[in-house]
Amino acid sequence: MKLDDINRGISKYRKRSRVGRGPGSGHGKTSGRGHKGQKSRAGWSRLSIFQGGMMPLVRMIPKRGFHNAFGPLIFAVNVADLERAFEAGADITPELLREKKLARGRFDLLKVLGDGELHKKFRVSAHRFSKSAVAKIEAAGGSVVLIPGPTPVEDKKNAAAADKKKAAGPRQKKK
Repeated sequence: MKLDDINRGISKYRKRSRVGRGPGSGHGKTSGRGHKGQKSRAGWSRLSIFQGGMMPLVRMIPKRGFHNAFGPLIFAVNVADLERAFEAGADITPELLREKKLARGRFDLLKVLGDGELHKKFRVSAHRFSKSAVAKIEAAGGSVVLIPGPTPVEDKKNAAAADKKKAAGPRQKKK
């Protein structure tokens, strides 16, 4: 065997199978679809969950809870992670967390949680903070900065109600 002989006769792409081109092709007459039945007809397709007429597994398993596909994606970071990754006096932002690989993937909001101990002084900027995280950051001598993000639904409803009330104007008394 020679080195240049290894790939000889091997084509990069497999030749397309041409069905229904006579008995000599090996896929003539019924074109590999067998005789009669739903699967032999033109235009037949089945759902990806089809299990031969029995109740599909995805329909048998109970559904629980709710997943809001349009809700904001929230990424959580604990104060223990900040303690481990940053020096005292650091100004922590979402961009800096991405650089240190503490915040990965796509997210809309960053939330700081209070799991773990914190002894260093930080200035932490995030969209949301848990009460315990705020307490631990301020106890260590640091400060929290709220970054404005997508407004919660209740705030939007209250703002819409206020706009509607303002548009109506003052009411006039009847004489």
